[in-house]
Amino acid sequence: MRAKMLLATVVLAAASLSFAIPRVLGQAAKLDTAAIEQATGLKGQLIADENVFKVTKPRTDVKIQVDQWAMPPFMGLGSWAAFTPAHGGGHVMMMGDTVVFEDEVNPAMSAAFEAGLEVTALHNHFFFDDPKVYFMHIGGTGEATKLAAGVKKVYDKIAEIRAANPAPLRAFSGNITSASSITAAPLEAALGVKGQASQGMFKIVIGRPAAMHGVSIGKEMGINTWAAFGGSDDAAVIDGDFAMLENELQTVLRAMRKEGINIVAIHQHMSHEQPRYLFLHYWGKGKAADLAQSLKRVLDAQAAVKS
Repeated sequence: MRAKMLLATVVLAAASLSFAIPRVLGQAAKLDTAAIEQATGLKGQLIADENVFKVTKPRTDVKIQVDQWAMPPFMGLGSWAAFTPAHGGGHVMMMGDTVVFEDEVNPAMSAAFEAGLEVTALHNHFFFDDPKVYFMHIGGTGEATKLAAGVKKVYDKIAEIRAANPAPLRAFSGNITSASSITAAPLEAALGVKGQASQGMFKIVIGRPAAMHGVSIGKEMGINTWAAFGGSDDAAVIDGDFAMLENELQTVLRAMRKEGINIVAIHQHMSHEQPRYLFLHYWGKGKAADLAQSLKRVLDAQAAVKS
Protein backbone atom coordinates (compact mmCIF):
# COMPACT_ATOMS: atom_id res chain seq x y z
CA MET A 1 0.00 0.00 0.00
CA ARG A 2 2.84 2.33 0.94
CA ALA A 3 4.51 1.70 -2.45
CA LYS A 4 1.25 2.51 -4.27
CA MET A 5 0.87 5.77 -2.30
CA LEU A 6 4.47 6.71 -3.16
CA LEU A 7 3.87 5.95 -6.85
CA ALA A 8 0.70 8.04 -6.85
CA THR A 9 2.59 10.94 -5.27
CA VAL A 10 5.31 10.75 -7.95
CA VAL A 11 2.73 10.63 -10.77
CA LEU A 12 0.87 13.62 -9.30
CA ALA A 13 4.10 15.58 -8.98
CA ALA A 14 5.06 14.78 -12.56
CA ALA A 15 1.64 15.84 -13.79
CA SER A 16 1.91 19.11 -11.89
CA LEU A 17 5.35 19.70 -13.39
CA SER A 18 4.06 18.97 -16.93
CA PHE A 19 1.44 21.68 -16.48
CA ALA A 20 3.92 24.09 -14.93
CA ILE A 21 6.53 23.83 -17.69
CA PRO A 22 4.29 25.21 -20.48
CA ARG A 23 3.25 28.07 -18.19
CA VAL A 24 6.88 28.97 -17.51
CA LEU A 25 7.76 28.71 -21.19
CA GLY A 26 4.71 30.75 -22.11
CA GLN A 27 5.77 33.47 -19.70
CA ALA A 28 9.29 33.49 -21.15
CA ALA A 29 8.16 33.58 -24.78
CA LYS A 30 6.89 37.13 -24.87
CA LEU A 31 6.52 39.16 -28.03
CA ASP A 32 8.08 42.61 -28.33
CA THR A 33 4.92 44.14 -29.69
CA ALA A 34 6.30 47.68 -29.63
CA ALA A 35 9.23 46.64 -31.84
CA ILE A 36 6.88 44.94 -34.31
CA GLU A 37 4.69 48.04 -34.48
CA GLN A 38 7.72 50.27 -35.00
CA ALA A 39 9.16 48.02 -37.74
CA THR A 40 5.87 47.65 -39.63
CA GLY A 41 4.69 51.20 -39.02
CA LEU A 42 1.30 49.76 -38.03
CA LYS A 43 -0.61 49.45 -34.78
CA GLY A 44 -1.43 45.87 -33.83
CA GLN A 45 -3.48 43.76 -31.48
CA LEU A 46 -2.28 41.09 -29.04
CA ILE A 47 -4.49 38.01 -28.95
CA ALA A 48 -3.48 36.74 -25.53
CA ASP A 49 -5.04 33.28 -25.60
CA GLU A 50 -2.93 32.34 -28.66
CA ASN A 51 0.06 34.56 -27.86
CA VAL A 52 -0.22 36.15 -31.30
CA PHE A 53 0.37 39.76 -32.24
CA LYS A 54 -1.34 40.85 -35.42
CA VAL A 55 -1.09 43.96 -37.57
CA THR A 56 -3.56 44.81 -40.32
CA LYS A 57 -3.68 47.19 -43.28
CA PRO A 58 -7.07 47.58 -45.00
CA ARG A 59 -7.00 48.29 -48.75
CA THR A 60 -8.80 51.60 -48.85
CA ASP A 61 -6.69 53.15 -51.62
CA VAL A 62 -8.61 51.57 -54.52
CA LYS A 63 -12.37 51.24 -54.77
CA ILE A 64 -13.36 47.62 -55.44
CA GLN A 65 -16.63 46.12 -56.60
CA VAL A 66 -17.51 42.45 -56.23
CA ASP A 67 -20.58 41.26 -58.11
CA GLN A 68 -21.33 44.96 -58.79
CA TRP A 69 -21.37 45.67 -55.04
CA ALA A 70 -19.02 48.20 -53.43
CA MET A 71 -16.81 45.98 -51.29
CA PRO A 72 -15.77 47.41 -47.90
CA PRO A 73 -12.39 46.29 -46.50
CA PHE A 74 -14.18 44.67 -43.52
CA MET A 75 -15.53 42.03 -45.89
CA GLY A 76 -12.08 40.59 -46.59
CA LEU A 77 -9.96 43.28 -48.25
CA GLY A 78 -7.37 43.71 -45.53
CA SER A 79 -3.72 42.72 -45.56
CA TRP A 80 -2.44 41.26 -42.30
CA ALA A 81 0.63 39.75 -40.68
CA ALA A 82 0.59 37.72 -37.46
CA PHE A 83 3.56 36.95 -35.18
CA THR A 84 3.97 34.23 -32.53
CA PRO A 85 7.02 32.94 -30.58
CA ALA A 86 8.85 30.01 -32.21
CA HIS A 87 11.91 27.81 -31.55
CA GLY A 88 13.20 29.82 -28.60
CA GLY A 89 16.07 32.28 -28.73
CA GLY A 90 13.68 35.16 -29.24
CA HIS A 91 12.62 33.94 -32.67
CA VAL A 92 9.09 34.24 -33.97
CA MET A 93 7.02 32.79 -36.77
CA MET A 94 5.23 35.22 -39.06
CA MET A 95 2.32 34.38 -41.34
CA GLY A 96 0.30 36.82 -43.39
CA ASP A 97 -2.05 37.45 -46.28
CA THR A 98 -1.53 40.40 -48.60
CA VAL A 99 -4.21 41.99 -50.79
CA VAL A 100 -2.70 42.72 -54.20
CA PHE A 101 -3.86 43.87 -57.63
CA GLU A 102 -2.52 42.30 -60.81
CA ASP A 103 0.23 44.87 -61.37
CA GLU A 104 1.32 44.63 -57.71
CA VAL A 105 1.72 40.85 -57.41
CA ASN A 106 5.18 40.32 -58.85
CA PRO A 107 6.88 43.48 -57.53
CA ALA A 108 5.44 42.70 -54.07
CA MET A 109 6.65 39.10 -54.37
CA SER A 110 10.14 40.24 -55.30
CA ALA A 111 10.12 42.66 -52.35
CA ALA A 112 9.19 39.78 -50.04
CA PHE A 113 12.09 37.67 -51.31
CA GLU A 114 14.54 40.57 -51.02
CA ALA A 115 13.46 40.93 -47.39
CA GLY A 116 14.05 37.24 -46.67
CA LEU A 117 10.38 36.26 -46.51
CA GLU A 118 8.66 33.29 -48.13
CA VAL A 119 5.66 33.34 -50.46
CA THR A 120 3.41 30.31 -50.01
CA ALA A 121 0.25 30.92 -52.05
CA LEU A 122 -1.28 33.25 -54.64
CA HIS A 123 -4.94 33.03 -55.56
CA ASN A 124 -8.26 34.83 -55.84
CA HIS A 125 -11.08 35.03 -53.30
CA PHE A 126 -13.83 36.44 -55.52
CA PHE A 127 -15.55 36.24 -58.89
CA PHE A 128 -16.71 39.33 -60.82
CA ASP A 129 -14.36 41.63 -58.91
CA ASP A 130 -13.39 44.93 -60.51
CA PRO A 131 -10.51 45.56 -60.48
CA LYS A 132 -9.36 41.97 -60.06
CA VAL A 133 -8.05 41.24 -56.57
CA TYR A 134 -5.54 38.57 -55.56
CA PHE A 135 -4.22 37.35 -52.24
CA MET A 136 -0.54 36.57 -51.64
CA HIS A 137 0.36 34.61 -48.54
CA ILE A 138 3.72 35.35 -46.94
CA GLY A 139 5.65 33.84 -44.05
CA GLY A 140 8.95 33.41 -42.30
CA THR A 141 10.72 32.47 -39.07
CA GLY A 142 13.44 34.51 -37.38
CA GLU A 143 13.92 37.76 -35.52
CA ALA A 144 10.67 39.64 -35.07
CA THR A 145 12.03 43.01 -36.16
CA LYS A 146 13.53 41.60 -39.37
CA LEU A 147 10.31 39.84 -40.30
CA ALA A 148 8.27 42.91 -39.45
CA ALA A 149 10.59 45.08 -41.54
CA GLY A 150 10.09 42.62 -44.40
CA VAL A 151 6.33 42.99 -44.13
CA LYS A 152 6.75 46.77 -44.31
CA LYS A 153 8.88 46.43 -47.46
CA VAL A 154 6.08 44.48 -49.14
CA TYR A 155 3.48 47.04 -48.13
CA ASP A 156 5.74 49.93 -49.14
CA LYS A 157 6.28 48.39 -52.59
CA ILE A 158 2.51 48.16 -53.07
CA ALA A 159 2.09 51.79 -51.99
CA GLU A 160 4.87 52.83 -54.40
CA ILE A 161 3.09 51.14 -57.32
CA ARG A 162 -0.23 52.78 -56.50
CA ALA A 163 1.40 56.19 -56.05
CA ALA A 164 2.77 55.92 -59.60
CA ASN A 165 -0.52 54.61 -61.06
CA PRO A 166 -3.58 55.12 -58.85
CA ALA A 167 -5.63 52.71 -60.99
CA PRO A 168 -4.31 49.14 -61.38
CA LEU A 169 -2.81 48.49 -64.81
CA ARG A 170 -4.54 46.12 -67.24
CA ALA A 171 -1.53 44.56 -68.97
CA PHE A 172 2.12 43.61 -68.49
CA SER A 173 4.71 45.69 -70.32
CA GLY A 174 6.14 44.29 -73.54
CA ASN A 175 4.74 43.25 -76.90
CA ILE A 176 3.39 40.02 -78.38
CA THR A 177 3.09 39.40 -82.10
CA SER A 178 -0.53 38.53 -82.83
CA ALA A 179 0.14 35.71 -85.31
CA SER A 180 2.32 32.88 -83.99
CA SER A 181 5.46 31.81 -85.86
CA ILE A 182 7.72 30.27 -83.21
CA THR A 183 10.83 28.40 -84.40
CA ALA A 184 10.93 25.20 -82.35
CA ALA A 185 14.51 23.96 -82.89
CA PRO A 186 16.37 26.68 -80.87
CA LEU A 187 13.95 26.23 -77.97
CA GLU A 188 14.38 22.46 -77.91
CA ALA A 189 18.14 22.96 -77.96
CA ALA A 190 18.01 25.47 -75.09
CA LEU A 191 15.70 23.36 -72.96
CA GLY A 192 17.05 19.93 -73.86
CA VAL A 193 13.50 18.66 -74.26
CA LYS A 194 11.60 17.62 -77.37
CA GLY A 195 8.28 19.41 -77.79
CA GLN A 196 5.18 19.78 -79.94
CA ALA A 197 4.49 22.42 -82.57
CA SER A 198 1.00 23.56 -83.57
CA GLN A 199 -0.13 26.53 -85.69
CA GLY A 200 3.11 28.41 -85.10
CA MET A 201 3.20 27.69 -81.35
CA PHE A 202 5.53 25.39 -79.40
CA LYS A 203 5.06 23.43 -76.17
CA ILE A 204 7.08 21.15 -73.90
CA VAL A 205 5.80 18.92 -71.09
CA ILE A 206 7.98 17.35 -68.37
CA GLY A 207 6.35 14.67 -66.20
CA ARG A 208 6.95 13.78 -62.57
CA PRO A 209 5.99 10.64 -60.60
CA ALA A 210 3.39 10.41 -57.84
CA ALA A 211 0.77 8.11 -56.38
CA MET A 212 -2.75 8.83 -55.20
CA HIS A 213 -5.06 6.39 -53.43
CA GLY A 214 -2.61 3.63 -54.27
CA VAL A 215 -2.61 4.44 -57.99
CA SER A 216 0.57 5.51 -59.81
CA ILE A 217 0.12 8.77 -61.71
CA GLY A 218 2.42 10.98 -63.73
CA LYS A 219 2.75 13.21 -66.76
CA GLU A 220 -0.52 12.47 -68.56
CA MET A 221 -2.57 12.59 -65.34
CA GLY A 222 -1.39 16.14 -64.70
CA ILE A 223 1.79 15.77 -62.64
CA ASN A 224 3.88 17.85 -64.98
CA THR A 225 5.74 21.04 -65.67
CA TRP A 226 4.88 22.57 -69.03
CA ALA A 227 5.71 25.65 -71.08
CA ALA A 228 4.01 27.01 -74.20
CA PHE A 229 5.43 29.68 -76.51
CA GLY A 230 3.36 31.90 -78.79
CA GLY A 231 3.86 35.04 -80.84
CA SER A 232 7.04 35.43 -82.87
CA ASP A 233 10.68 34.64 -82.15
CA ASP A 234 11.35 38.32 -81.40
CA ALA A 235 8.06 39.17 -79.64
CA ALA A 236 6.94 36.04 -77.83
CA VAL A 237 4.92 35.06 -74.80
CA ILE A 238 5.50 32.07 -72.55
CA ASP A 239 2.95 30.58 -70.19
CA GLY A 240 2.83 27.37 -68.25
CA ASP A 241 2.74 25.46 -65.00
CA PHE A 242 5.43 24.17 -62.64
CA ALA A 243 4.97 21.00 -60.59
CA MET A 244 7.01 21.29 -57.38
CA LEU A 245 7.58 19.46 -54.16
CA GLU A 246 7.03 21.70 -51.16
CA ASN A 247 10.76 22.16 -50.51
CA GLU A 248 11.22 23.30 -54.13
CA LEU A 249 8.62 26.08 -54.08
CA GLN A 250 10.71 28.96 -52.72
CA THR A 251 13.66 28.12 -54.99
CA VAL A 252 11.48 28.04 -58.10
CA LEU A 253 9.64 31.24 -57.17
CA ARG A 254 12.87 33.11 -56.52
CA ALA A 255 14.41 31.84 -59.76
CA MET A 256 11.32 32.87 -61.73
CA ARG A 257 11.34 36.38 -60.33
CA LYS A 258 15.10 36.68 -60.90
CA GLU A 259 14.44 35.89 -64.56
CA GLY A 260 11.65 38.48 -64.74
CA ILE A 261 8.92 35.88 -65.28
CA ASN A 262 5.57 36.78 -63.73
CA ILE A 263 3.86 34.43 -61.26
CA VAL A 264 0.07 34.39 -61.64
CA ALA A 265 -1.03 31.58 -59.28
CA ILE A 266 0.34 29.25 -56.59
CA HIS A 267 -1.89 26.42 -55.42
CA GLN A 268 -2.45 22.66 -55.30
CA HIS A 269 -4.19 20.58 -57.97
CA MET A 270 -4.94 17.43 -55.95
CA SER A 271 -5.34 16.01 -52.47
CA HIS A 272 -3.86 12.87 -50.87
CA GLU A 273 -1.12 12.56 -53.49
CA GLN A 274 2.30 11.22 -52.42
CA PRO A 275 4.59 13.07 -52.49
CA ARG A 276 2.64 16.31 -52.16
CA TYR A 277 2.90 18.65 -55.16
CA LEU A 278 2.33 22.36 -55.43
CA PHE A 279 1.83 24.14 -58.73
CA LEU A 280 2.57 27.65 -59.96
CA HIS A 281 1.33 29.24 -63.16
CA TYR A 282 3.43 31.86 -64.91
CA TRP A 283 3.50 34.34 -67.79
CA GLY A 284 6.39 36.10 -69.50
CA LYS A 285 7.14 38.25 -72.54
CA GLY A 286 10.29 38.71 -74.59
CA LYS A 287 12.36 36.99 -77.25
CA ALA A 288 11.49 33.30 -77.46
CA ALA A 289 15.12 32.18 -77.12
CA ASP A 290 15.62 34.39 -74.04
CA LEU A 291 12.47 33.03 -72.43
CA ALA A 292 13.60 29.46 -73.09
CA GLN A 293 16.99 30.14 -71.52
CA SER A 294 15.31 31.71 -68.49
CA LEU A 295 13.08 28.69 -68.13
CA LYS A 296 16.08 26.36 -68.35
CA ARG A 297 17.80 28.24 -65.52
CA VAL A 298 14.67 27.86 -63.38
CA LEU A 299 14.52 24.12 -64.16
CA ASP A 300 18.19 23.78 -63.24
CA ALA A 301 17.64 25.61 -59.95
CA GLN A 302 14.73 23.29 -59.15
CA ALA A 303 16.79 20.19 -60.00
CA ALA A 304 19.52 21.34 -57.59
CA VAL A 305 17.16 21.31 -54.59
CA LYS A 306 17.81 18.34 -52.32
CA SER A 307 14.73 16.25 -51.59
